[in-house]
Amino acid sequence: MSDLKVMKEGRDAIKAIDQQESVSQLQRQLGEARKTLNRMPEDSKPVDRARALLDVASPLLGLGQQAQAWQHAREAFSVFVDYEHWQEAVDTAEMLYQCDQPDSIVALGHGIWLAVTYPVKAQSTVDLLNDIIDETPDDSDGAAVAAMAAHYIADLRTEGEEHSSLTFLTTQMIARVAKRHRGIEDQDTLDTWIEMYNLNDVPELFKRLGLIVDVLVGEKWWFDRDALRARLPVH
Repeated sequence: MSDLKVMKEGRDAIKAIDQQESVSQLQRQLGEARKTLNRMPEDSKPVDRARALLDVASPLLGLGQQAQAWQHAREAFSVFVDYEHWQEAVDTAEMLYQCDQPDSIVALGHGIWLAVTYPVKAQSTVDLLNDIIDETPDDSDGAAVAAMAAHYIADLRTEGEEHSSLTFLTTQMIARVAKRHRGIEDQDTLDTWIEMYNLNDVPELFKRLGLIVDVLVGEKWWFDRDALRARLPVH
């Protein structure tokens, strides 16, 4: 047996052990999370129960049990919205998207609407907008809108090192979209592309993003957007 074959078999064995240990760890986490959830008193605070539901959903998702993970996370999402825990609602929407269920795209639309409407972490918003890029064809203008919106939010909501690192990431997102959209690779052409598609007009940009969200969600809204807008300090 050659040395290369021995090395490959060794790497494969280590990988198999690592995977087995990872599965075992997730199973332990799931067991503990279920115990915690089942032991919660009936009069527990709804938000505490929602967090416990997510603690169950996370290892379920890791174990490939997407449908069960969806059920737990979907219940938690509604609680977080009802109690205005926007960051947790947005994070839960991302989990629902990752569950790869029939309404996962709908969940993505809900997450983006909340992430743009409320001042949640910029990274969370950028992650959701990047999901749009992954979901859209290479020649889609929607990907360009999502990338520019991500860059604007990263610039608006961050400072210092976080601003530098996140805006660098969103700049790369824009460059990636421009390359696949029109084969653009130099800065001058990129600037022209941004102007040509009116991507630097912020009000128009977010109007277009709203249309994308409407397409993602369709008629399946899980909450009353008008009621939420009415409670905003400025609307």
